[in-house]
Amino acid sequence: MNLEYHAQEIKKLFAIEIDIYGFDTGEGLPEPLDYRDLPYHWKKGFYRMDVPKLQAKLKTARLVLDNIENTSKDFFENYDPAPIGAIAYDFDFYSATVIALNMLEADEKYYLPRVFCYFDDTMGTEIELYNDYTGARLAMNEFNQAHNNIKFGLPYHLLASKVVEPWYHQIWICHLFEHSRYNDFVSVENQELPCQ
Repeated sequence: MNLEYHAQEIKKLFAIEIDIYGFDTGEGLPEPLDYRDLPYHWKKGFYRMDVPKLQAKLKTARLVLDNIENTSKDFFENYDPAPIGAIAYDFDFYSATVIALNMLEADEKYYLPRVFCYFDDTMGTEIELYNDYTGARLAMNEFNQAHNNIKFGLPYHLLASKVVEPWYHQIWICHLFEHSRYNDFVSVENQELPCQ
């Protein structure tokens, strides 16, 4: 619902349509598989969804319901989405995040050359104690190691801001280096400063 609101605000400023897809089991979290899913923090059944109530409130967003292990296999075939420019990953588990990240291997027509990615479960508190060897951070690190031409990197332009918001540390940019439009020029044409 929050994404729908922001999509409508962006539509007022720019002549673009934004499609939103939400992946969820609808039944809450499944059983954690092992320590990488942080069973000391997550429990089966957390975040159960009232599907009919949410469906009634949604205006344009579409729910993709079932385990990500199943929906990831035929999402592109079933929905044929417009090119994806941003993804919010909130699968909680390492195991589910691994599956979701592998969707980046789909045909390039489904992605922009660089995709902004938000990872909800990467900072946490003194309870979660996320690190690079569990959860979403481990999934990203393994993905980077396994892929030569698709890599996650930090948004240094945000992290170098005068005021760094906490959520800036939850953003990564996924670069699809072999995308046929990766090298299309998108910068400012005249970057030279005048001689004073």
